Amino acid sequence: MEQTSLNLVAIAVFVMTLSALLGPIFNISPFIPAAATFTILGLATVDSFSWGGKGLTLFLDLFTHAEERQRIIHHEAGHFLAAYCLGIPVTGYTLTAWETFKQGEEAGMGGVQFDFSLLSDQEKISKNPLIIERTFTVLMAGIAAENIIYEKAEGGKEDKQNLREIMKILDIPVHLYPQKESWALLQAKNLLLRHQTSYKALVKIMEKRASVEECQTLIQHTMINDAK
Repeated sequence: MEQTSLNLVAIAVFVMTLSALLGPIFNISPFIPAAATFTILGLATVDSFSWGGKGLTLFLDLFTHAEERQRIIHHEAGHFLAAYCLGIPVTGYTLTAWETFKQGEEAGMGGVQFDFSLLSDQEKISKNPLIIERTFTVLMAGIAAENIIYEKAEGGKEDKQNLREIMKILDIPVHLYPQKESWALLQAKNLLLRHQTSYKALVKIMEKRASVEECQTLIQHTMINDAK
């Protein structure tokens, strides 16, 4: 079951338990919280199988607090900056589940969309194998950003899954996965630390939902100023 479904199940169980404790005090019929709980669980099941969990993600997004939203912005800004620096095209980004839904992307609380088409061009990869390493670094940059700002990453599970899927497609031996992941995380962390001014400015402008082009222009200008 998806994490969003598990979260909603936990909420439903909590509500039912709380209602059972407070029901006698406020004269609430036990059938009301029970019916509400079973309805929520039923909707969670239907949504998980029929809609891929998108409905639950949108519902839970309503309860995302400000601190968590800031963490998401910092995470995605890490991806964006790394992609810009390493030449991986960014085609868009979202910072909430609703924005993700409106853009027709997979269910999630937000994300940066990349153009990874170069990975399917074996000729270009053979001429420039660094394309693979740069892609790995970009995928781990969100986790690296959280580690820098919050000293611990809460997001990034999907990033790791995507990284391993790409390594699988590229026929990289499984025993090398942890090594590749750790190396990419280190490279991403070093990149973000070298460009802290650009990163902090990018976080602020992404929070205002600047366009991809505006974000790229900002990064370019801050890097030029830093180089002076």
